[in-house]
Amino acid sequence: MRRSFAAVLVALSTGLAVLPATATSSADPGSSPAAAAAPAAAPAGEEPTVEAARRALHEATAVLGGDAAPSAGLARRAAPTAPAIAPGGKRPDATLVLRDLAVALPALDGTERRQAEAMLARPTDGGRDQYGDGYSVRSKKKCSRHFCLHYVTSTADRPTSEAWAAKNLTVLNKVWRKEVTKMGYRAPVKDGNRGGNGKFDVYLKELGSKGLYGYCAPEYRKKGTKWVASGYCVLDNDFAQAQYGAPPGKSLKVTAAHEFFHAVQFAYDYNEDRWLMESTATWMEERVADGANDNRQYLASGQVKVPASSLDVFQPSGFAQYGNWPFWEYLSGRFGNGIVKQVWNKAGAFKGAPNMYSAKALRKAIGNRGGGLPAVFASYAAANTAPARYYPEGAAWPKAGFTRRVTLAKTSRKASATVRINHLASRNIGVRPGDGLGGKKWGLRITVNAPNRSSAPAVHVLVRKKKGAWGRKTIPLSKKGYGRRTVDFGGSKISGVTITLANASTRYRCNQGTNLSCRGTSRDQDKKFSVQVKAVKR
Repeated sequence: MRRSFAAVLVALSTGLAVLPATATSSADPGSSPAAAAAPAAAPAGEEPTVEAARRALHEATAVLGGDAAPSAGLARRAAPTAPAIAPGGKRPDATLVLRDLAVALPALDGTERRQAEAMLARPTDGGRDQYGDGYSVRSKKKCSRHFCLHYVTSTADRPTSEAWAAKNLTVLNKVWRKEVTKMGYRAPVKDGNRGGNGKFDVYLKELGSKGLYGYCAPEYRKKGTKWVASGYCVLDNDFAQAQYGAPPGKSLKVTAAHEFFHAVQFAYDYNEDRWLMESTATWMEERVADGANDNRQYLASGQVKVPASSLDVFQPSGFAQYGNWPFWEYLSGRFGNGIVKQVWNKAGAFKGAPNMYSAKALRKAIGNRGGGLPAVFASYAAANTAPARYYPEGAAWPKAGFTRRVTLAKTSRKASATVRINHLASRNIGVRPGDGLGGKKWGLRITVNAPNRSSAPAVHVLVRKKKGAWGRKTIPLSKKGYGRRTVDFGGSKISGVTITLANASTRYRCNQGTNLSCRGTSRDQDKKFSVQVKAVKR
């Protein structure tokens, strides 16, 4: 993939509460680290073992050392020079690897503990960082109202010019104004005087040779909270087009938008579910760097193309978490940009926040709007079958396919289908009018037998007209999941009908070690939906 830097950022973002390192804007490379705060506890129900900790250390060493192919997270922003992976091989996930490493810190000691801490150090910690992210010479900094940008003027880590360093600071300031000032997200937690003052620190480093665009890391937990922390970011020093395949300014703007939003997320809950962190950070790119369209490259991995894949899945060797940013695009188009912040407020672990797991926070934030999450999710899933009609830039997107297509005729007016659908996923059935059904008086009777209402099923129907706006209908379901509706079907005006069946369940058995919401397993997986369609005279 062309960009894979965000993942490292998230990697660190999802699991670290503290990083043991010193930081002054011109730190001596040989200076000693400051005393670190206690590391974050493992997620509920998980205790790090020495074996797991050593495995995480080994994998993190490979990823950060540039000896492993980028993961779903790491490959999120992989430069073209990133190492390739053998066919059929398993790509290590930097996000999971670094999160696991941070969680596992209490199980490490001696040399292994020092190695792990070195991976989490700031560049100004110099020689302590044996994996090449430490500056080998004294650094300088430029500061604005909110940021301090740190860089060096010699070695391979130097930016191309003072003007490029200044441009970094300008872009970061614009990102802050958009994400914090205008959109109203919580500002990153203050880090005390690390970096020389209380401003948010960003470091420039040569990262392209590792296949990275950059990363952000949480450091010290805010007093009185469990999962809220300060942090810092590292960006590539020049985003050279020869390495990244795009104009440097474009790479910088998109990366800064995505990665800084991870630092914002640390002020809500840095241990939040990874799909929520990555999908909303990728959505944020569209708010800040709309014209870049860099995030389109992931659409084929998300529900716009693969509706049967669950929305909240985090793929260690895939890109669904990045490809699902259109879900937030759909919600913000319907309810306003603030809906995403409302979800984060529900998911947040800051003082006074309810600290809900991601899918529950989503359901609660939507509330009864649009008929509630099941109806909204089914409507979104239906929109993905025709993105050109329902998204501002959807004409350039792929579209969701159909599990089954049928054509009814006067001599064969009936058809039926049975499908199984996982949680927060959907399937589509297409029905077309054929021979003998051209008159205006033909209708399509749709009968659905879905799971019980407690499983959050929903059905949305698109009536695809040959001219004008398409019709959009829901099929209300009884408590036991039964519903029926008749829609226009005459072939003179109607080109077809799309029936979207959705499983919008947000019920889980949490803390099962999965890559889903609350690290749980869905209580409503693989639910059966049966549909019968019949062409009828009206």
